[in-house]
Amino acid sequence: MNEPIWITGAGIVSAIGLDKAATLDALRHGRTGIGTMHHLRSEHREFPVGEVQLSDEELAARLGIAPGTPTIRTALLGMLALGEALDEARLTEEELPHAAFVSGTTVGGMDRSECYYPDFLANDSRNVYIAMHDCGASTELIADRFGRFGFVATPSTACSSALNAIILGASLIRSGEFDIVVAGGSECLTKFHLNGFNALMILDREPCRPFDATRAGLNLGEGAAYVVLERASSARRRGVAAHATLDGWGNDCDAFHQTASSPDGEGAFRAMRDALADAGLGPEAVDYVNAHGTGTPNNDASESAALRRLFGDRVPPFSSTKSFTGHTTSASGAIETVICLLALRHQFLPVNLNWHEPMEEGLRPVVESRPQGKIRHVLCNSFGFGGNDSSLLLSRKEEES
Repeated sequence: MNEPIWITGAGIVSAIGLDKAATLDALRHGRTGIGTMHHLRSEHREFPVGEVQLSDEELAARLGIAPGTPTIRTALLGMLALGEALDEARLTEEELPHAAFVSGTTVGGMDRSECYYPDFLANDSRNVYIAMHDCGASTELIADRFGRFGFVATPSTACSSALNAIILGASLIRSGEFDIVVAGGSECLTKFHLNGFNALMILDREPCRPFDATRAGLNLGEGAAYVVLERASSARRRGVAAHATLDGWGNDCDAFHQTASSPDGEGAFRAMRDALADAGLGPEAVDYVNAHGTGTPNNDASESAALRRLFGDRVPPFSSTKSFTGHTTSASGAIETVICLLALRHQFLPVNLNWHEPMEEGLRPVVESRPQGKIRHVLCNSFGFGGNDSSLLLSRKEEES
Protein backbone atom coordinates (compact mmCIF):
# COMPACT_ATOMS: atom_id res chain seq x y z
CA MET A 1 0.00 0.00 0.00
CA ASN A 2 1.29 3.46 -0.91
CA GLU A 3 2.22 5.63 2.05
CA PRO A 4 0.06 8.79 2.29
CA ILE A 5 1.44 11.97 0.77
CA TRP A 6 0.93 14.92 3.07
CA ILE A 7 0.97 18.58 2.07
CA THR A 8 2.96 20.25 4.83
CA GLY A 9 3.45 23.71 3.36
CA ALA A 10 2.05 26.02 0.70
CA GLY A 11 2.79 29.45 -0.72
CA ILE A 12 0.97 31.60 -3.23
CA VAL A 13 1.16 34.97 -4.95
CA SER A 14 -1.34 36.25 -7.51
CA ALA A 15 -3.43 39.27 -8.39
CA ILE A 16 -5.54 38.73 -5.24
CA GLY A 17 -2.69 38.61 -2.75
CA LEU A 18 0.96 38.10 -1.95
CA ASP A 19 0.38 35.20 0.46
CA LYS A 20 -2.23 32.74 1.67
CA ALA A 21 -3.80 35.11 4.20
CA ALA A 22 -4.47 37.82 1.61
CA THR A 23 -5.68 35.20 -0.90
CA LEU A 24 -8.13 33.75 1.62
CA ASP A 25 -9.47 37.21 2.45
CA ALA A 26 -10.06 38.03 -1.23
CA LEU A 27 -11.77 34.70 -1.89
CA ARG A 28 -14.08 35.04 1.10
CA HIS A 29 -15.04 38.61 0.23
CA GLY A 30 -15.45 38.03 -3.52
CA ARG A 31 -12.71 40.52 -4.39
CA THR A 32 -11.27 40.04 -7.86
CA GLY A 33 -7.73 40.98 -8.85
CA ILE A 34 -8.61 41.50 -12.50
CA GLY A 35 -8.37 45.08 -13.69
CA THR A 36 -6.54 47.61 -15.83
CA MET A 37 -3.00 46.78 -16.95
CA HIS A 38 -0.30 48.67 -15.02
CA HIS A 39 3.03 46.83 -15.11
CA LEU A 40 3.02 45.05 -18.49
CA ARG A 41 4.30 47.36 -21.21
CA SER A 42 1.77 46.56 -23.91
CA GLU A 43 -0.25 48.67 -26.33
CA HIS A 44 -3.22 46.36 -25.79
CA ARG A 45 -4.52 48.05 -22.68
CA GLU A 46 -8.07 47.25 -23.73
CA PHE A 47 -7.69 43.81 -22.15
CA PRO A 48 -8.21 43.40 -18.39
CA VAL A 49 -5.48 41.35 -16.69
CA GLY A 50 -4.78 39.83 -13.31
CA GLU A 51 -1.45 41.43 -12.39
CA VAL A 52 0.48 41.00 -9.18
CA GLN A 53 0.36 44.53 -7.76
CA LEU A 54 4.11 45.02 -7.41
CA SER A 55 6.62 46.15 -10.00
CA ASP A 56 9.78 44.14 -10.63
CA GLU A 57 11.71 46.66 -8.54
CA GLU A 58 9.23 46.37 -5.67
CA LEU A 59 9.32 42.57 -5.81
CA ALA A 60 13.12 42.60 -5.74
CA ALA A 61 13.14 45.02 -2.79
CA ARG A 62 10.65 42.83 -0.90
CA LEU A 63 12.97 39.87 -1.45
CA GLY A 64 16.07 41.82 -0.44
CA ILE A 65 17.63 41.65 -3.89
CA ALA A 66 20.01 44.52 -4.58
CA PRO A 67 18.86 47.11 -7.16
CA GLY A 68 20.26 46.44 -10.62
CA THR A 69 20.68 42.69 -10.07
CA PRO A 70 19.69 40.94 -13.33
CA THR A 71 16.56 38.87 -12.81
CA ILE A 72 13.21 38.00 -14.41
CA ARG A 73 9.67 38.44 -13.15
CA THR A 74 8.81 34.72 -13.30
CA ALA A 75 11.68 34.04 -10.89
CA LEU A 76 10.75 36.91 -8.56
CA LEU A 77 7.16 35.70 -8.26
CA GLY A 78 8.37 32.15 -7.72
CA MET A 79 10.79 33.20 -4.97
CA LEU A 80 8.02 34.96 -3.07
CA ALA A 81 5.69 31.95 -3.18
CA LEU A 82 8.39 29.38 -2.52
CA GLY A 83 9.59 31.24 0.56
CA GLU A 84 6.13 31.03 2.13
CA ALA A 85 5.85 27.30 1.37
CA LEU A 86 9.27 26.45 2.80
CA ASP A 87 8.66 28.52 5.92
CA GLU A 88 5.34 26.84 6.63
CA ALA A 89 6.82 23.36 6.17
CA ARG A 90 9.83 24.38 8.32
CA LEU A 91 12.26 23.17 5.66
CA THR A 92 15.78 24.43 6.27
CA GLU A 93 18.62 24.99 3.85
CA GLU A 94 20.38 21.95 5.34
CA GLU A 95 17.42 19.74 4.40
CA LEU A 96 17.09 20.92 0.79
CA PRO A 97 19.78 18.59 -0.66
CA HIS A 98 17.52 15.71 0.37
CA ALA A 99 14.46 17.26 -1.31
CA ALA A 100 13.44 17.81 -4.94
CA PHE A 101 12.14 20.99 -6.56
CA VAL A 102 9.80 20.78 -9.57
CA SER A 103 8.55 24.05 -11.06
CA GLY A 104 6.39 24.39 -14.16
CA THR A 105 6.51 27.35 -16.54
CA THR A 106 6.17 28.12 -20.23
CA VAL A 107 6.95 31.82 -20.44
CA GLY A 108 10.15 31.57 -18.35
CA GLY A 109 12.25 34.70 -18.93
CA MET A 110 10.31 35.96 -21.93
CA ASP A 111 9.49 39.23 -20.17
CA ARG A 112 13.13 40.30 -20.47
CA SER A 113 14.22 38.52 -23.62
CA GLU A 114 11.36 40.06 -25.63
CA CYS A 115 12.68 43.47 -24.55
CA TYR A 116 16.36 42.81 -25.19
CA TYR A 117 16.40 40.50 -28.20
CA PRO A 118 17.15 43.42 -30.59
CA ASP A 119 20.16 44.27 -28.37
CA PHE A 120 21.28 40.65 -28.61
CA LEU A 121 21.34 40.91 -32.39
CA ALA A 122 23.35 44.16 -32.31
CA ASN A 123 25.65 43.73 -29.30
CA ASP A 124 26.16 41.69 -26.16
CA SER A 125 25.23 44.28 -23.51
CA ARG A 126 22.04 42.46 -22.46
CA ASN A 127 23.08 38.85 -22.93
CA VAL A 128 22.63 38.08 -19.23
CA TYR A 129 18.88 38.46 -19.78
CA ILE A 130 18.90 36.34 -22.92
CA ALA A 131 20.54 33.59 -20.87
CA MET A 132 17.55 33.72 -18.51
CA HIS A 133 15.06 33.14 -21.32
CA ASP A 134 15.00 29.35 -20.97
CA CYS A 135 12.23 27.87 -18.80
CA GLY A 136 14.76 25.91 -16.78
CA ALA A 137 16.74 29.07 -16.03
CA SER A 138 13.82 30.53 -14.08
CA THR A 139 13.57 27.35 -12.01
CA GLU A 140 17.29 27.47 -11.23
CA LEU A 141 17.06 31.12 -10.19
CA ILE A 142 14.17 30.35 -7.83
CA ALA A 143 15.91 27.30 -6.36
CA ASP A 144 19.29 28.97 -5.92
CA ARG A 145 17.84 31.67 -3.69
CA PHE A 146 17.09 29.06 -1.01
CA GLY A 147 19.97 26.60 -1.39
CA ARG A 148 20.76 23.49 -3.38
CA PHE A 149 17.99 20.97 -3.92
CA GLY A 150 18.83 17.35 -4.58
CA PHE A 151 16.91 17.39 -7.87
CA VAL A 152 15.48 20.18 -10.01
CA ALA A 153 13.11 19.83 -12.98
CA THR A 154 10.95 22.12 -15.13
CA PRO A 155 7.83 20.63 -16.76
CA SER A 156 6.48 22.80 -19.58
CA THR A 157 3.09 21.62 -20.83
CA ALA A 158 1.37 24.97 -21.35
CA CYS A 159 -1.48 25.60 -18.91
CA SER A 160 -1.17 22.23 -17.15
CA SER A 161 2.54 22.77 -16.35
CA ALA A 162 2.23 23.48 -12.62
CA LEU A 163 -0.27 20.68 -11.97
CA ASN A 164 1.99 18.30 -13.88
CA ALA A 165 4.87 19.53 -11.71
CA ILE A 166 2.87 18.45 -8.66
CA ILE A 167 2.08 15.10 -10.30
CA LEU A 168 5.78 14.57 -11.08
CA GLY A 169 6.63 15.51 -7.50
CA ALA A 170 4.10 13.07 -6.08
CA SER A 171 5.40 10.34 -8.39
CA LEU A 172 8.95 10.95 -7.14
CA ILE A 173 7.69 10.34 -3.60
CA ARG A 174 5.59 7.32 -4.50
CA SER A 175 8.51 5.77 -6.38
CA GLY A 176 10.75 6.09 -3.33
CA GLU A 177 13.18 8.57 -4.90
CA PHE A 178 12.46 11.35 -2.40
CA ASP A 179 10.63 11.84 0.89
CA ILE A 180 10.05 15.55 0.25
CA VAL A 181 9.29 17.34 -3.02
CA VAL A 182 8.42 21.02 -3.40
CA ALA A 183 6.31 21.44 -6.53
CA GLY A 184 4.24 24.05 -8.35
CA GLY A 185 4.90 26.73 -10.91
CA SER A 186 5.44 30.39 -11.75
CA GLU A 187 4.46 32.53 -14.72
CA CYS A 188 4.58 36.27 -15.40
CA LEU A 189 2.63 38.26 -17.93
CA THR A 190 4.45 39.05 -21.17
CA LYS A 191 3.61 40.77 -24.43
CA PHE A 192 4.44 37.51 -26.16
CA HIS A 193 1.63 35.46 -24.69
CA LEU A 194 -0.83 38.35 -24.44
CA ASN A 195 -0.40 38.83 -28.19
CA GLY A 196 -0.54 35.09 -28.75
CA PHE A 197 -3.87 34.66 -26.97
CA ASN A 198 -5.14 37.77 -28.74
CA ALA A 199 -4.22 36.17 -32.08
CA LEU A 200 -6.28 33.14 -31.06
CA MET A 201 -9.19 35.57 -30.46
CA ILE A 202 -9.91 34.18 -26.99
CA LEU A 203 -9.26 37.27 -24.84
CA ASP A 204 -12.26 39.08 -23.34
CA ARG A 205 -12.30 42.87 -23.14
CA GLU A 206 -14.54 42.59 -20.08
CA PRO A 207 -14.00 40.66 -16.81
CA CYS A 208 -14.22 36.97 -17.67
CA ARG A 209 -17.43 35.03 -16.97
CA PRO A 210 -16.62 31.30 -16.74
CA PHE A 211 -19.55 28.99 -17.46
CA ASP A 212 -21.84 31.93 -18.29
CA ALA A 213 -23.93 32.00 -21.47
CA THR A 214 -22.36 35.36 -22.40
CA ARG A 215 -18.74 34.26 -21.83
CA ALA A 216 -16.44 35.64 -24.51
CA GLY A 217 -12.94 34.58 -23.51
CA LEU A 218 -10.33 34.70 -20.79
CA ASN A 219 -8.40 37.37 -18.91
CA LEU A 220 -4.70 36.59 -18.56
CA GLY A 221 -3.10 36.66 -15.14
CA GLU A 222 0.22 35.96 -13.47
CA GLY A 223 1.51 34.49 -10.25
CA ALA A 224 3.18 31.55 -8.58
CA ALA A 225 2.38 28.84 -6.05
CA TYR A 226 4.14 25.87 -4.50
CA VAL A 227 3.20 23.03 -2.20
CA VAL A 228 5.51 20.91 -0.06
CA LEU A 229 4.68 17.26 -0.64
CA GLU A 230 5.98 14.90 1.99
CA ARG A 231 5.83 11.23 2.82
CA ALA A 232 3.73 10.88 5.98
CA SER A 233 6.53 9.16 7.90
CA SER A 234 8.93 11.98 7.00
CA ALA A 235 6.49 14.63 8.21
CA ARG A 236 5.92 12.80 11.49
CA ARG A 237 9.66 12.45 11.97
CA ARG A 238 10.15 16.19 11.41
CA GLY A 239 7.19 17.06 13.63
CA VAL A 240 5.21 18.99 11.00
CA ALA A 241 1.47 18.85 10.41
CA ALA A 242 -0.44 18.09 7.23
CA HIS A 243 -2.84 20.66 5.81
CA ALA A 244 -4.29 18.05 3.44
CA THR A 245 -3.36 14.86 1.64
CA LEU A 246 -2.72 14.33 -2.06
CA ASP A 247 -4.53 11.07 -2.69
CA GLY A 248 -4.69 10.70 -6.46
CA TRP A 249 -3.89 12.18 -9.82
CA GLY A 250 -4.50 11.70 -13.51
CA ASN A 251 -2.87 13.03 -16.68
CA ASP A 252 -4.38 12.26 -20.06
CA CYS A 253 -4.41 13.59 -23.60
CA ASP A 254 -7.45 13.69 -25.86
CA ALA A 255 -5.23 14.42 -28.92
CA PHE A 256 -8.12 16.34 -30.44
CA HIS A 257 -6.62 19.67 -31.55
CA GLN A 258 -3.55 21.87 -31.04
CA THR A 259 -5.48 24.38 -28.92
CA ALA A 260 -9.15 23.36 -28.67
CA SER A 261 -10.68 20.86 -26.24
CA SER A 262 -12.82 18.03 -27.58
CA PRO A 263 -16.59 18.65 -27.56
CA ASP A 264 -17.21 15.61 -25.35
CA GLY A 265 -14.46 16.53 -22.87
CA GLU A 266 -12.61 13.26 -23.38
CA GLY A 267 -9.26 14.36 -21.94
CA ALA A 268 -10.83 16.15 -18.96
CA PHE A 269 -13.10 13.18 -18.27
CA ARG A 270 -10.19 10.74 -18.33
CA ALA A 271 -8.01 12.92 -16.09
CA MET A 272 -10.72 13.27 -13.42
CA ARG A 273 -11.67 9.59 -13.68
CA ASP A 274 -8.06 8.50 -13.30
CA ALA A 275 -7.47 10.80 -10.32
CA LEU A 276 -10.45 9.26 -8.54
CA ALA A 277 -9.36 5.72 -9.41
CA ASP A 278 -5.84 6.45 -8.16
CA ALA A 279 -7.33 7.65 -4.86
CA GLY A 280 -9.65 4.65 -4.63
CA LEU A 281 -12.74 6.87 -4.54
CA GLY A 282 -15.94 7.05 -6.55
CA PRO A 283 -17.45 10.21 -8.08
CA GLU A 284 -19.94 10.45 -5.21
CA ALA A 285 -17.10 11.22 -2.78
CA VAL A 286 -16.20 14.55 -4.43
CA ASP A 287 -17.48 17.60 -2.54
CA TYR A 288 -16.08 20.35 -4.81
CA VAL A 289 -14.37 20.71 -8.19
CA ASN A 290 -12.06 23.62 -8.91
CA ALA A 291 -12.66 23.72 -12.64
CA HIS A 292 -10.16 24.80 -15.28
CA GLY A 293 -12.93 27.18 -16.36
CA THR A 294 -11.12 29.66 -18.60
CA GLY A 295 -14.23 31.52 -19.75
CA THR A 296 -13.75 30.60 -23.39
CA PRO A 297 -16.76 29.17 -25.24
CA ASN A 298 -14.82 26.00 -26.09
CA ASN A 299 -13.28 25.14 -22.73
CA ASP A 300 -16.36 25.69 -20.60
CA ALA A 301 -18.61 23.65 -22.87
CA SER A 302 -16.06 20.84 -23.06
CA GLU A 303 -15.41 20.79 -19.31
CA SER A 304 -19.15 20.83 -18.59
CA ALA A 305 -19.55 17.80 -20.84
CA ALA A 306 -16.75 16.04 -18.96
CA LEU A 307 -18.37 16.81 -15.59
CA ARG A 308 -21.69 15.41 -16.79
CA ARG A 309 -19.98 12.26 -18.12
CA LEU A 310 -18.24 11.61 -14.82
CA PHE A 311 -20.91 12.66 -12.32
CA GLY A 312 -24.12 12.16 -14.28
CA ASP A 313 -27.00 14.15 -12.78
CA ARG A 314 -25.13 14.61 -9.47
CA VAL A 315 -22.42 17.09 -10.42
CA PRO A 316 -20.86 18.40 -7.19
CA PRO A 317 -20.38 22.12 -6.50
CA PHE A 318 -17.81 23.53 -8.94
CA SER A 319 -16.38 26.93 -9.81
CA SER A 320 -13.61 28.65 -11.70
CA THR A 321 -11.39 30.87 -9.58
CA LYS A 322 -9.88 32.39 -12.73
CA SER A 323 -12.58 35.01 -12.28
CA PHE A 324 -10.46 36.14 -9.29
CA THR A 325 -6.89 35.70 -10.52
CA GLY A 326 -7.17 35.69 -14.29
CA HIS A 327 -5.79 32.72 -16.19
CA THR A 328 -2.27 32.40 -14.82
CA THR A 329 -1.46 29.91 -17.61
CA SER A 330 1.41 27.61 -16.56
CA ALA A 331 1.09 28.57 -12.88
CA SER A 332 -2.68 28.10 -12.74
CA GLY A 333 -2.68 24.48 -11.57
CA ALA A 334 -0.53 25.28 -8.53
CA ILE A 335 -2.36 28.50 -7.69
CA GLU A 336 -5.68 26.68 -7.81
CA THR A 337 -4.28 23.76 -5.80
CA VAL A 338 -3.46 26.19 -2.99
CA ILE A 339 -6.95 27.70 -3.32
CA CYS A 340 -8.35 24.18 -2.92
CA LEU A 341 -6.23 23.73 0.21
CA LEU A 342 -7.69 26.93 1.64
CA ALA A 343 -11.21 25.71 0.82
CA LEU A 344 -10.55 22.39 2.59
CA ARG A 345 -8.94 23.96 5.62
CA HIS A 346 -11.47 26.76 6.09
CA GLN A 347 -14.53 24.86 4.81
CA PHE A 348 -15.88 27.25 2.20
CA LEU A 349 -16.65 27.10 -1.51
CA PRO A 350 -14.82 29.61 -3.75
CA VAL A 351 -17.51 31.35 -5.78
CA ASN A 352 -17.60 31.73 -9.55
CA LEU A 353 -17.57 35.53 -9.99
CA ASN A 354 -19.54 37.29 -12.75
CA TRP A 355 -21.85 34.32 -13.44
CA HIS A 356 -25.42 35.33 -14.29
CA GLU A 357 -26.89 33.22 -17.08
CA PRO A 358 -26.56 29.44 -17.62
CA MET A 359 -25.11 28.12 -20.84
CA GLU A 360 -27.39 26.13 -23.10
CA GLU A 361 -27.82 22.80 -21.31
CA GLY A 362 -25.17 24.14 -18.95
CA LEU A 363 -24.44 23.61 -15.29
CA ARG A 364 -24.77 26.16 -12.52
CA PRO A 365 -21.44 26.95 -10.82
CA VAL A 366 -21.00 27.96 -7.18
CA VAL A 367 -22.36 31.41 -6.39
CA GLU A 368 -22.76 30.93 -2.61
CA SER A 369 -19.66 30.15 -0.55
CA ARG A 370 -21.42 28.27 2.24
CA PRO A 371 -21.16 24.49 1.65
CA GLN A 372 -24.16 22.22 2.23
CA GLY A 373 -22.00 19.79 4.19
CA LYS A 374 -18.41 19.12 5.16
CA ILE A 375 -15.84 19.43 2.37
CA ARG A 376 -13.62 16.33 2.50
CA HIS A 377 -12.48 15.63 -1.06
CA VAL A 378 -11.89 18.08 -3.92
CA LEU A 379 -10.77 17.76 -7.52
CA CYS A 380 -8.51 20.38 -9.08
CA ASN A 381 -8.46 20.52 -12.89
CA SER A 382 -5.82 22.00 -15.18
CA PHE A 383 -5.88 21.60 -18.95
CA GLY A 384 -3.18 22.54 -21.46
CA PHE A 385 -2.99 23.13 -25.18
CA GLY A 386 -2.71 19.95 -27.19
CA GLY A 387 -5.15 18.26 -24.83
CA ASN A 388 -2.64 17.72 -22.01
CA ASP A 389 -5.22 17.45 -19.22
CA SER A 390 -4.52 16.84 -15.54
CA SER A 391 -6.50 16.50 -12.33
CA LEU A 392 -5.61 16.12 -8.64
CA LEU A 393 -7.67 14.64 -5.81
CA LEU A 394 -6.99 16.46 -2.54
CA SER A 395 -8.47 15.43 0.81
CA ARG A 396 -8.97 16.97 4.20
CA LYS A 397 -6.73 15.14 6.64
CA GLU A 398 -8.59 12.37 8.45
CA GLU A 399 -7.77 13.62 11.94
CA GLU A 400 -9.49 16.91 11.05
CA SER A 401 -12.62 15.27 9.65
